[in-house]
Amino acid sequence: MPPLLQRLHAARGAADPAQAQPRLAQLLSPDSLGGLDAAVALLARAIAEDRHILVVGDFDCDGATACAVGVRGLRMLGARRVSHAVPNRMVHGYGLSPGLVEDLAGLQPDLLVTVDHGIACHAGIAAAKARGWQVLVTDHHLPGDALPPADAIVNPNLRGDAFPSKMLAGVGVMFYVLLALRRHLFELPGREREDQAAATDGGSGHRQPPDLRSLLDLVAVGTVADLVPLDANNRALVAAGLRRLRAGQGCAGLRALIEVAGRDPGALTAADIGFALAPRLNAAGRLEDMALGIECLLSDDPCKARGIAATLDGINAERRALQQQMTDEAEAALARVTLEGVLPPALCLFDPHWHPGVVGLVASRLKERTHRPVFAFAPSEPGGASLRGSARSIPGLHIRDLLAAVDSAHPGLVERFGGHAMAAGLSLARDALPRFEQALQAQVARVLDPASLQAEVVSDGELQPHEFDALHARLLRDGGPWGQGYPEPLFDGCFAVLGWRIVGERHLKLELGSGRQRLNAIEFGGWDGQAPPASVRVAYRLEPDAYRGGDAIQLVVVHREPA
Repeated sequence: MPPLLQRLHAARGAADPAQAQPRLAQLLSPDSLGGLDAAVALLARAIAEDRHILVVGDFDCDGATACAVGVRGLRMLGARRVSHAVPNRMVHGYGLSPGLVEDLAGLQPDLLVTVDHGIACHAGIAAAKARGWQVLVTDHHLPGDALPPADAIVNPNLRGDAFPSKMLAGVGVMFYVLLALRRHLFELPGREREDQAAATDGGSGHRQPPDLRSLLDLVAVGTVADLVPLDANNRALVAAGLRRLRAGQGCAGLRALIEVAGRDPGALTAADIGFALAPRLNAAGRLEDMALGIECLLSDDPCKARGIAATLDGINAERRALQQQMTDEAEAALARVTLEGVLPPALCLFDPHWHPGVVGLVASRLKERTHRPVFAFAPSEPGGASLRGSARSIPGLHIRDLLAAVDSAHPGLVERFGGHAMAAGLSLARDALPRFEQALQAQVARVLDPASLQAEVVSDGELQPHEFDALHARLLRDGGPWGQGYPEPLFDGCFAVLGWRIVGERHLKLELGSGRQRLNAIEFGGWDGQAPPASVRVAYRLEPDAYRGGDAIQLVVVHREPA
């Protein structure tokens, strides 16, 4: 491993190449993941008895990829009657709700498998059980005080679960369920194995175990998109999925999304997943129906997949425009608050005209700008009395635990909530918003260290002059995967500003000088109406310049200040 990569991985806690770039052989065994025995028994019996298995996804990228992994994987393992469904954000709300169960009744399922949700869906699971359906919950969200009445639950974050990695995304949990089911179906001893093989292969008894690695492209996309920390186990999954995508071995839907996004599949990175593929899938769930995104991921027809991907690309363009409008409105409201005084430790934003599918993106953008936890709300439906909110947090404040504390102190104020340390969703009555904001600010003031409100930029230090070249830019690009909890390399240094211009109204193109070197740089969203000073200190990423091609490089500036 080159010295630069050794230094970067060591700074992230990886002591040797095996820890820095883990392979599938190092993947954690399913043995310690709780609930797998019961889950496998349910699925194996459903396959053997030719029961109808209905995989119920969620309307974000993790939920969509988990649904596709579940459907594809169960079919690979011998299930003949597998279908899928996903709630519509505007009609059903989040997860397996009683309304969704009612709409699914016509499909006459025998076994529901929830992916990326279910741990908080008590009423929906009870409604499914009342109809005589079995329910398997696969989820990774934090559980509440009581568990839902499912037949089996697989979730690494259940209390007492011994699985070493709590960071699996929903798609990762489903993949582990399939790993355990595969072992059960194809690695049973003697006569029992032959009988099980016959039950899953029309009586031939000679079916070979399927290669579940073909699902890792989907696992990688869902894991990166959900912003779960990339611990060693997740990095092994993501790296393997990226290798398949770079080799052109991804499913037709992902290949089509790479194409419409204008990305080079041979040089695809985790950042490309996060900023190009995931938004196009998520846009379907935000503005339309995630059923379209799941259809793209399940398609094996390249022509059909390209058509769906083009539609998703169009929806994403609409989402970007709507997001920009809502963000501009939020920033204008924020400017009025700033004029009146000091910003509160948490921001609570609402506009009656906002779209509920985009409030999470607005919260994320405002969180980055203000370095404060942000809650953004919109009516669940136009003119409705119920609000749907999305929250984004900062290091040092566990946002889901914060909501749990507010709920405990004010029972009934929050109708529903769930999430992770850094992101959460909730719903409440419109007339309860002032009381919620008051309770929120009180709880944040109680638990948040004021020092956490000071933004920090953590750098990997300076690059040496000989490291500003295409070789090192490609090493950095391909040396990951980088992502949440294992950050992409970021460097800093002082440079002379040799030239600058505005690009696309909001971006700043720079020519920076260091010694005898002249370096191209770009700061996305960096134009603030003021010319940059003659000398700057910047934090930046070193990347190949895909626009100019060849051995061209550029610095992507993420922070700039006078030198």
